Amino acid sequence: MTDRYLEPNQARQRPTTTYEDLLGDAIERAFAAGVHDLPGLVEALNRNGLANPDGLPWTEANYREAMAVLGA
Repeated sequence: MTDRYLEPNQARQRPTTTYEDLLGDAIERAFAAGVHDLPGLVEALNRNGLANPDGLPWTEANYREAMAVLGA
């Protein structure tokens, strides 16, 4: 029997893009600053200056859409 271990990227189908890395970093900074709700997260992303994938400011609706696409 082989030892089990955690492979954090085991479901990844491809390498992340630069945009995905930047978005992940911005989300992590928001969480580290104590933001834990969607309105606060959207506000933090807009304050950070990272636009959504379409180049527009973040809204709760387009954040949900982007996460559905990125998580697919």
